[in-house]
Amino acid sequence: MNTRFPLTPNRPFALAGPVAAACLALLAACSSMPARNAALDQAHSRLDAAQSQPKTVALAADELARARDALRRADQAQVQGGDVAQVNHLSHLALQQVVIAEETAASRSAQAVVAGAAAERDRMRLELRTREADTALSQKSAAEAASADKTAQLARSEADTQAERDRVARRDQTVSDLQSQLHEMNARDTDRGVVVTLGDLLFDTGDAELRRDGQHRMDQLASFMKRYPDRHASIDGYTDNVGKAASNQVLSDRRARAVRVALMDLGVPGSQLSTQGFGEQRPVASNGTSAGRQMNRRVEVVFAREAGDQVRK
Repeated sequence: MNTRFPLTPNRPFALAGPVAAACLALLAACSSMPARNAALDQAHSRLDAAQSQPKTVALAADELARARDALRRADQAQVQGGDVAQVNHLSHLALQQVVIAEETAASRSAQAVVAGAAAERDRMRLELRTREADTALSQKSAAEAASADKTAQLARSEADTQAERDRVARRDQTVSDLQSQLHEMNARDTDRGVVVTLGDLLFDTGDAELRRDGQHRMDQLASFMKRYPDRHASIDGYTDNVGKAASNQVLSDRRARAVRVALMDLGVPGSQLSTQGFGEQRPVASNGTSAGRQMNRRVEVVFAREAGDQVRK
């Protein structure tokens, strides 16, 4: 027999009420807690890892700040009971911001190493040539002094030539990288500049909200524009000729602005972007066929042509 809590005729189950109330409160608290989200957990883990790296913190502070803001929006959606798809999407955007911060830090670190090595190499070469020239000029005879002066001039000329070769090599590498990225985005040369076309598959019919399966194209464009912050892009929207011209004009404007907002969410400054809608104007194919109308429903990102913009075939 249990003698620890004896029952009496006047107080049977004396503890049952308080214990039951406590259990019910605990269950209510547990039921109000949002379920864990794997994508959100992954984004948190990746951001924590990035912020633990001094190099990333030092070289990509702005990018990390944008990653934290993006993750905060995902957390808010989770806490407020947003659907799983929304939380996953926001978590993915936050994770992409973390990746951008890591890649930015790595790129800037590599550039600093290359620049430092080149400067040190040039300094050592100049120092060596200067010592050689000083030694030659210390000779007593006039002929030896003249010869030493010529040697010094040749040495300096050689150093200048090598420095120019290094500069040209770095420029050529930059141009090669730019052409490679344009090729990956299926860019093409036009009279208006270098054009990247986003087909209507990025949008549902008659809608201006970007579909999630277009995220990869947005990531490519954002990465390119952040790597070349001096480049400006005009985002131009177009439609086919189905429906009223006024409605198509509005739809083309909205789609162009949706692409701009998506790029800004990925860290591209708004000053690099402008938008305009052309509606049914400038068709690239006949509107008399379904395939032609699909080609005409598009958004074009147009970069003003600069040196090195020739797209690889």
